[in-house]
Amino acid sequence: MATATPKSATAKRIKMRLRKGDTVQVITGKDKGKTGEVLRTLPNENRVIVEGVNMRTRHVKPTQEGESGRIVTEEASLHASNVMIYSTDKKVTSRVELITEKDGSKKRRLKKTGEVID
Repeated sequence: MATATPKSATAKRIKMRLRKGDTVQVITGKDKGKTGEVLRTLPNENRVIVEGVNMRTRHVKPTQEGESGRIVTEEASLHASNVMIYSTDKKVTSRVELITEKDGSKKRRLKKTGEVID
């Protein structure tokens, strides 16, 4: 009899070119055109959480006696393919390429503008 494996055990970690702190723009979906900073990356699911994008409301029950319930709005994750790195200088989205400097260090560079991110 086969046992069910948890979702996280079967998911393969994906190398992402997005990092926490990057400014990204949503390129598809209901929030298309919105820009924000990446708050968190989820490489096992190939998803990112972007500040102020894909907001969800959650109803929280009161936990203590006399406390009232509340409605919390928080960011939900987006698939990494639905966002692109946004250059704040040139106001344009671009793909990212990995380059190796002469000293051997790796940097990320925007393909369209040539701007080095790291």
